[in-house]
Amino acid sequence: MSDRIDNVSVGKKSNVFFDGKCVSHSVFFPDGSRKTVGVVLPNSKLTFNVGAPELMEITAGSCSVKIAGEAAFNTYAAGSSFKVAENSSFDIHTGADAVDYVCSFG
Repeated sequence: MSDRIDNVSVGKKSNVFFDGKCVSHSVFFPDGSRKTVGVVLPNSKLTFNVGAPELMEITAGSCSVKIAGEAAFNTYAAGSSFKVAENSSFDIHTGADAVDYVCSFG
């Protein structure tokens, strides 16, 4: 997995959630699509409600995630990903390290 996203524009304003426990920036592609690149801080327990379908790619760190409707948490580490259906939610728990991610929509 490359650590770069080429030929894009980056939003200047950060997206700050949960009192700064999750911060991301929007990345805009030539075809009009958008992703966010962000970080969830260590020792966070957050619940995200999503409107559009999301693909969360973990690029650094490790986290436990429980997607709405699933019975248990699953662990995702760097190089892995998970999908969340539209109009759903997921809980994400981080440990002692921050978790970097790329989120794709649609």
